[in-house]
Amino acid sequence: MPELPEVETTCRGIAPHITGKKVKQVVIRQPRLRWPIPTDLPQQLKGRKLLNVSRRGKYLLLTFHHGTLIIHLGMSGSLRILTPESTVQKHDHFDLQVSSGKLLRLRDPRRFGAVLWTDQPPSQHPLIAHLGPEPLEEGFNTAYLHEQGQRRRVAIKQLIMDSKIVVGVGNIYASESLFKSAIHPTRPSNRISESRYGKLVEAIKETLTAAIAQGGTTLRDFQREDGKPGYFAQQLQVYGKTDQACPRCDSPIRQKTIAQRSTFYCAACQR
Repeated sequence: MPELPEVETTCRGIAPHITGKKVKQVVIRQPRLRWPIPTDLPQQLKGRKLLNVSRRGKYLLLTFHHGTLIIHLGMSGSLRILTPESTVQKHDHFDLQVSSGKLLRLRDPRRFGAVLWTDQPPSQHPLIAHLGPEPLEEGFNTAYLHEQGQRRRVAIKQLIMDSKIVVGVGNIYASESLFKSAIHPTRPSNRISESRYGKLVEAIKETLTAAIAQGGTTLRDFQREDGKPGYFAQQLQVYGKTDQACPRCDSPIRQKTIAQRSTFYCAACQR
């Protein structure tokens, strides 16, 4: 599944090609995604100027004067900038053609993605209203995460993967951040000191920033809007490395299931 760095990479990649352009045509080939694509979307958008492209959590927000197009990539979705002459593939479900001649195309083999429209502020949309702070913004800090952790008694990995606590710390980046901060993924959230939470916040920010700089993590389906893969997978320290030597102490990396997600850690380094 594309995570925050992949979605941010996509956001930065597509924005220069479509921002400030008018919508020339909208094509809906397969409306049955996770939620149906609104049938009146072509009429809503044709001739309208796209003002801004931004991200909230894993949602891409395409802002117009009269509303916002909300796009989610789901499990296997990708957005690409193409030309109208580009060959349509089997899983190409949605096109947004703009006045410059460029085309934004959604490809989603598993159809768990979404293309939705709202004429209300996107912050009030049911999919977005409950989201926690962005991990790379000032609101996500040591005091905040420590306070949230003390209120609960859950495994720390579950806490940082809860989108109501903080958005975008997916399974890969949670494992990597906990290793970087030397915190065991099963440690109860209310049994971690504020100073250790400070190290975790710093690790999350550093890990996500590095992943964005490298274009996201290429695992299975994700590709950038230009079709080129991200390369952060080459920098992973523990994720997917069961029984390999820990880069710190040479102990074998272990794998454990936490909340139905595979978790990778070093039992010697992480406490």
